Amino acid sequence: MTHLFLGLMLFSFLTTSILVVPFINLLYKLKFQRQKQKTLDFQNQRTPIFDKFHSQKSGTPVGGGLLIILSVCILLIFPFPALKLAKIFISSNYQINRELEIIFFTFLSFGLLGLYDDVMKFFGFKKTGFFGLRMKHKLLLQMLLAAIVSFMMYFGLNINFIYVPFLGAVNLGLLFIPISSGLIISFANFFNITDGLDGLSSGLLMIALFAFWVLAGNSLDTPISLFLALWLGGLIAFLYFNVYPARIWLGDVGALSFGATFAVIALLLGRVVPLIIVGAPFIIEGGSSALQIISKLYFHKKLFPAAPLHLTLQAMGWEEPKIVTRAWLAGIILAIFGLWLGLN
Repeated sequence: MTHLFLGLMLFSFLTTSILVVPFINLLYKLKFQRQKQKTLDFQNQRTPIFDKFHSQKSGTPVGGGLLIILSVCILLIFPFPALKLAKIFISSNYQINRELEIIFFTFLSFGLLGLYDDVMKFFGFKKTGFFGLRMKHKLLLQMLLAAIVSFMMYFGLNINFIYVPFLGAVNLGLLFIPISSGLIISFANFFNITDGLDGLSSGLLMIALFAFWVLAGNSLDTPISLFLALWLGGLIAFLYFNVYPARIWLGDVGALSFGATFAVIALLLGRVVPLIIVGAPFIIEGGSSALQIISKLYFHKKLFPAAPLHLTLQAMGWEEPKIVTRAWLAGIILAIFGLWLGLN
């Protein structure tokens, strides 16, 4: 089956490569671009370091995640009927339709939430008073979606465990629902926070997905392997245009969808420990922002010159490509470590 997965990855790469330039031009026509803004933190205070390093990124089209989501979802329709016609056995750890429903629901629902947030930002609908995704609204909706996904896994697939390397499966019972919901929400937001430098989040995700593609193959889960192959192909094509200097950004439509789906894939495979190891760069980025907020809220001082961590490194004089490439190298080592743990 490996040759089939590789072929689908290449096909997804070619499809997205063909579509991405017209899609970028469409975003320009729709004026779906990053706007010049004076950024405020959670206390409505200016963030001059962020503005200093990101002002030149205004005008770059945002919404590349939508292209990847649509292309992966459309391409995923065709392999399964083809495999059945060819009488190729499809192995899965769960009922295939329910497993795909969970993956599709996460991929699309968090994407739609992110798309709505992007529209509110770029077209100024917040000024009309129509809902407007403030942080508390966004978090509440994420909690709702994550709870739905967790219930679908727990009651639909009877998933109530995580696999701990060298110890085996640990049954969590009903605790699985809040734990899985917390992981989904955390990675959706951590990935979104990481998506601040050209190629940073997309490159790290590419590395992480390759690691979980190996884990899915080792688990003989064909639906997840097919999904990851198509996702990786589209992501690699997108990354070509996202590296410094970026011609397109993922936007919240991609960031929220990809972070949440990454966590769900790990939960479906029972590989939460590898998720934490492989996803450590996202956790560090998100954690640095959380610590900064806590320090300013309770101690009235900054813990870092700026948050997330990549902004602190920029403030220290690191060039953007240097930060990104070294983060990728760290991601590769962590992916190897996570694979080593996940295969034990």
